Amino acid sequence: MSLSPANAERLRQAFQDCRNMEGTLGERLQAYAAAGRDFFPAYSEAVDRLVARVHENGGGENAPRPGEPMPPFMLPDETGQLVNLPSLIGKGPVIVMFYRGHWCPYCRLNVNAVIQAKDEITALGGQIVAIIPETQKYAERFKSDSGAPFPVLTDLDNGYALSLNLAIWLGAEIQHLLSYLDLSDFHGNDGWMLPIPATFVIGRDGLVKARFVDPDFRKRMEIDDLLAAVRRAGEDR
Repeated sequence: MSLSPANAERLRQAFQDCRNMEGTLGERLQAYAAAGRDFFPAYSEAVDRLVARVHENGGGENAPRPGEPMPPFMLPDETGQLVNLPSLIGKGPVIVMFYRGHWCPYCRLNVNAVIQAKDEITALGGQIVAIIPETQKYAERFKSDSGAPFPVLTDLDNGYALSLNLAIWLGAEIQHLLSYLDLSDFHGNDGWMLPIPATFVIGRDGLVKARFVDPDFRKRMEIDDLLAAVRRAGEDR
């Protein structure tokens, strides 16, 4: 069953309501997921099956764990300027967040919550970068739409995500249900691959201090947990 225009409008309104509601990030995400089950149940059920498949295949399990080094990256930001991890960690703890794309409402709720905590993160010496598998045009849109005061990096063809065991194929069922999205334009390819949304906090020593990796993109690291991880990372010298 495809998403009807009426239910698409209901979901847009639900997104606005969830973004503006009081509560934790998890509570906002849960509220939006509940709306999705009401207004686009076929997609929610397909996501449940996708998540089960990715879990069975160990997707994300081998991504860097706390105490392990974070593989370096050099990726272009929304302006085309190259950003590399070694130069960032020289300045303090770094939060690296993988997002599915500018179109993903769960990612937009996530980034909005992180932006709200930006002053606290900065006070702790933390820096933030977001990574999406989209071309510079859409990285720029993600940044402008969200008002993100940090770089949005392009990981074309999910090269970096693949190296971290984070890239997954969505499968034909999800591809059919999301056919109203032009992912081939967003990505510059027709592979229908997305990263598992993930958050890593990396210390000055290049080691992962905390991570949140869950194939269920409806779940993200809570902001209090993120702040606590940045605080601990800043204390490690």
